[in-house]
Amino acid sequence: MSTNTTTTDANRQRIRRVMAELDKGNGAPFVEAMADDFSWTIPGDTPWSRTYSGKQVVLNELLRPLYAQFATPYVSTTHRVMADGDRVIIEFEGRVTTKAGKAYNNRYCYVCRMEGGQMKDLMEYLDTALVNSALDAPSSSSSSAALAA
Repeated sequence: MSTNTTTTDANRQRIRRVMAELDKGNGAPFVEAMADDFSWTIPGDTPWSRTYSGKQVVLNELLRPLYAQFATPYVSTTHRVMADGDRVIIEFEGRVTTKAGKAYNNRYCYVCRMEGGQMKDLMEYLDTALVNSALDAPSSSSSSAALAA
């Protein structure tokens, strides 16, 4: 087996395990899979659109403010995990109701770059019109809820 095939298989399996746990409501493995210098980019024209650089920045400025808006548990369903070398693509959907009573049911495609079994960077493709209609702008001061840990 070539190094590329081994890397591809290892990365695919790692992310499949992480997403299987997220689908059960356990976000801790997703957070644990982030490298300390992890970056998460949300393209588009929303208040959430930018690159969040560093695991703590991702947690404090993206995930905590996002989850603070949710009134119900976030439920994800993973449809597909594909990998090629250090790149892993994840197709999934999420369902949740915000505290404002809005349905935030989005479909996602994550493109991750892996290094040493950790996610180094992630590009998140999603319905930005839904983000703008269902979510309030992020507030880094709200830290009441988190994906995990």
